[in-house]
Amino acid sequence: MGLRALRLLVSLAGVAVVTFAAHSVISVNATTVGFAYLLLVLIVASTWGFADALVASIAATLAFNFFFMPPIATFTIADPQNWAALFSFLTTALIASRLSTEVKRRALDAIERQQDVERLYTFSRAILLIDSFEPFATQLVRKLAEIFRLSAAVLYERRTGEFYRAGPSDLEGLDDQIRDVASHGTCFSDSRSRAIVTAVRLGSEPIASLALQGASMPDSVLQGIANLVAIGLERARAQDLAHQIEAARQSEQLRTTLIDAMAHEFKTPLTSIKAATTSLLANPDQPLENRTELLKVADEEAEHLRKLIDDTVEMARLNTTHIDIKPELSDVAETVGEVVASMKTVLEGRPLEILADEKLLPIAFDRRLIKLAIKQLIDNALKYSPAGTPLTIRVREGDDAVALEITDHGPGIPAQEQTRIFERFYRSASVQRQVPGSGLGLNIADSIARAHHGDLCVTSRPGETTFRLVLPAEHKGERE
Repeated sequence: MGLRALRLLVSLAGVAVVTFAAHSVISVNATTVGFAYLLLVLIVASTWGFADALVASIAATLAFNFFFMPPIATFTIADPQNWAALFSFLTTALIASRLSTEVKRRALDAIERQQDVERLYTFSRAILLIDSFEPFATQLVRKLAEIFRLSAAVLYERRTGEFYRAGPSDLEGLDDQIRDVASHGTCFSDSRSRAIVTAVRLGSEPIASLALQGASMPDSVLQGIANLVAIGLERARAQDLAHQIEAARQSEQLRTTLIDAMAHEFKTPLTSIKAATTSLLANPDQPLENRTELLKVADEEAEHLRKLIDDTVEMARLNTTHIDIKPELSDVAETVGEVVASMKTVLEGRPLEILADEKLLPIAFDRRLIKLAIKQLIDNALKYSPAGTPLTIRVREGDDAVALEITDHGPGIPAQEQTRIFERFYRSASVQRQVPGSGLGLNIADSIARAHHGDLCVTSRPGETTFRLVLPAEHKGERE
């Protein structure tokens, strides 16, 4: 039995119940019975609509005539006034049921409009919360299908020529029409797939098109969706442009800072080499011991210059967003010693103490990258602490990690800046004019530590600053 037939049966049963109760169970007059029938008709109208109420009205009129208007048990009406009463009852029932149905329809329309507004609001919030892990348009069309419960949603972006799809179904065979809508800014409905395709405009210019299937919606809601999609696409485009500008700015800043750093770092060994060669050329007949010493200085400074060039090239090539490591079992304390030996010239005259736990186990790490990170940390300690103050390097072994601590006795780092010093290019306003630097060293060291699944942190107070580089000891060698 269909739902419509069942509703009609229930409506007629309601008329029968009222008739039986008024005729056999309780003794009431015809006016009361008429009001009871009228109440039943209103209930049917408000519940199921005018068509069911019409059937109930006719059935109630017939029952009212047969059981409650003289002569009883016939459809004949003796008194002409009863004809007017019966007609008035039927008219009243029909008008009341019609009005009740209209009120119900308007209430449902109001609920649907409220739901549409809520969905548009939810969609607008979802656009603002879209992240950058997936393409913006992919997430946007997926959110649209979820919020509006669409069986299929397709977004075509005119600028890129890409289609973005979402929903359990797939709109096939409409790609050409969707492109045409984006090109000409039109709108059409496809009766075969029961889909509607509309242009997405930014101002008067169509920038995309949108195909929706699975939910009927008024034009105002469809236009609201199209406007939100246009705003979202333009916002994403503006963000992409801002990222490109920032990347270009950082690339230019990186180039400039590297050149400045190279010029500053290269001056010291070049000056020493120039002094040695000038002395040799000016006095070629000086004692062999003096010439040997000058050549030794030039050779050492040339080696220092070579290492500076290697480090600078490494820094320029290093992509801190993705670092490939090549781990090998190595001794951290030995690696520290190699870095200190390579920095002998810049460390000259600075007290340096290296403290290491006895018989450290070798652990797996990329020696080249860790040496670069240690060099950056030592160089940072040298730059930001007074000449003549000591540096301390400690290597400690834990259960599952090895920690390297570099301590200097400079003025310290303000608490509000300690969370920012590892940012790329960040330099404190209080020192950037006094101490040369690029703002890259600590960022590179931090990126190398994270690439090893380790950590780099700082603790600082006036007179003492300690950087702590922690490397996980997932793979250990054996003690000698």
